Amino acid sequence: MALCSLNRIFADGYDCKITKMYRLNLPSYEIKIAERQGKRMIFDVLRRKYVALTPEEWVRQHFVHYLIEHKQYPQGLLANEVQLQVGDKSLRCDTLLYNKETKPRMIIEYKAPTVALSQKVFDQITVYNYLLHVDYLIVSNGMQHICCRLDHEHQQYTYLEDIPMYQDL
Repeated sequence: MALCSLNRIFADGYDCKITKMYRLNLPSYEIKIAERQGKRMIFDVLRRKYVALTPEEWVRQHFVHYLIEHKQYPQGLLANEVQLQVGDKSLRCDTLLYNKETKPRMIIEYKAPTVALSQKVFDQITVYNYLLHVDYLIVSNGMQHICCRLDHEHQQYTYLEDIPMYQDL
């Protein structure tokens, strides 16, 4: 896996030292990175704030921009870090896509580029889906993206070759 380096001064005036992150299998975009209190931060367009720059967050921000800019997903129907409650346990869903009636339609789970997309990752997203009953599940580590469409009536799922365009959902 190739590393890419960023060494830029961003509009908010923060000088970001060289930040090394994995080059992903996603289109690039105008990344906003800042350094605050000695920590590197990346701007989350959905939460409208800077968040800690971790390998998983690097994947999330690239993937969200891919959905909005290349797959025409409406930004207003996407949400990051959605809290779910399972009994006494609180979980966080990485990204949710809602339909126009604000019903969850798609769950997206991210992992760092070095994390394999294993059965354990699918088990995690399946727990979220027990609560949400969405039509689509996506897991991505930035290098590999797996999408499946669920058929609840027949209790089947189909793996898709590509992430669908929003209008094809």
